[in-house]
Amino acid sequence: MAPKKLSRKGSQRKALLRSLMVSLFKNDRIETTEPKAKETQRTAEKLITTAKDDTRNARKKAMSILNDKEAVTRLFEEVAPRFMERPGGYTRVLKLGSRRGDGAKMAILELVE
Repeated sequence: MAPKKLSRKGSQRKALLRSLMVSLFKNDRIETTEPKAKETQRTAEKLITTAKDDTRNARKKAMSILNDKEAVTRLFEEVAPRFMERPGGYTRVLKLGSRRGDGAKMAILELVE
């Protein structure tokens, strides 16, 4: 399935998803619009699955995607070990309703406990 474009060019979309994932791994939850949350969820779940296999190659792959040393360290040392027994479904999207200013549908993306 092709990724959603989110009304952005490829490089802008990649940077947006990268920053959302870095925030997710550093804070365990983020509040954003629903389409951004769903698209970030797809990529973050794949990255957590990669991080469960704590090898040098997996760390290099995560670093190439996130480009943030602190987030990669937290991903491999705190987030991935929590989900070792879990086969998938590491994140959830909770719908909040509409944003007051422009009516955009908002959601919270968080790591499952």
